[in-house]
Amino acid sequence: MELEVLNIEGKSTGRKITLHKEVFGIKPNDHAIYLDVKQYMANRRQGTHKTKGRSEVAGSTRKLGRQKGSGGARPGDIKSPVRVGGGRIFGPVPRSYRFKLNKKVKLLARKSALTYKAQKDAICVVENLNFDAPKTKNFVALTRNLNVEGKKTLLVLPAQNSNVYLSARNVPRVNVTTVTDLNTYTIMNAQTLVIAEDAVAIFEKHFKA
Repeated sequence: MELEVLNIEGKSTGRKITLHKEVFGIKPNDHAIYLDVKQYMANRRQGTHKTKGRSEVAGSTRKLGRQKGSGGARPGDIKSPVRVGGGRIFGPVPRSYRFKLNKKVKLLARKSALTYKAQKDAICVVENLNFDAPKTKNFVALTRNLNVEGKKTLLVLPAQNSNVYLSARNVPRVNVTTVTDLNTYTIMNAQTLVIAEDAVAIFEKHFKA
């Protein structure tokens, strides 16, 4: 798949670049995407939920009535789960939601996500970004020139660039990442992928099976 390389003004540079078929042209696997996104979301959970059980609720342990003679069941203390204000039965406790996923499944999921974006023509390649200083207005102008303003956009760089990151930090619906930090969730969550020209060559190395 060939794409034109655009400059920061959104105009063609006259160059074309080929997206690797092994990364952007495979047969997508929906189940792998599901598993990778599920793991990503599970790993983000804090797991700090907690409710108090019978032994943790504050209250007296005295019996609330006579042992016999009431005509009903023998009453327990006020902390009993069947009473209002009592402890909770089988309530949530702190736990980790993390689970293991094989590297090959993750790799397949990310290739599948990139393939879907390529099939939907939701990828554009822009020449390398070199901001002299963090300027939000310069980045907003870039999104306008690339016709991605207001869209969920994922900008993929070959390496960390603090000026670009700081310029995009306050722009709504825009995320900046590197090729090595890509994950299936951020790819699928974006409407458009904007890839820096130098980053294309890294895809084949990083996503090589």
